[in-house]
Amino acid sequence: MLISETQVRVYYEDTDKMGVVYYGVYPRYYEIGRTEMIRELGLTYKEIEASNILLPARSLNINYLKSAYYDDLLTIRTIVETIPKVKFPIKTEIYNQQNELINTGQVVLVFFDAVANKPCRIPEKFRRALELHFKS
Repeated sequence: MLISETQVRVYYEDTDKMGVVYYGVYPRYYEIGRTEMIRELGLTYKEIEASNILLPARSLNINYLKSAYYDDLLTIRTIVETIPKVKFPIKTEIYNQQNELINTGQVVLVFFDAVANKPCRIPEKFRRALELHFKS
């Protein structure tokens, strides 16, 4: 299993008039978490896309448990439980400054060959980088 953590500050632009994080911002937090997780693997989205592999979202599920507020420092925990083949499920947990779980969700991405215009298997370099976290 791979677990990656990154922190993000809640900016004014992320909140509604009451200073609460707007519900539509959470997918962006999920993306920040998975982008940094991929970077920790020694890869970048830019590098993946340069090899004509895209990672479009197939589905998104979000559970709002507690509110986050302006200027909170949130911890985004990104979790990969299995080495993907074509579909790439990624779980996310978001914690507030008090280490309370405030949000959970899952996005399922798909490895997509931009040249062939169809889904494809995980690139070998990506698979090898992930495998390092799944060895016991």
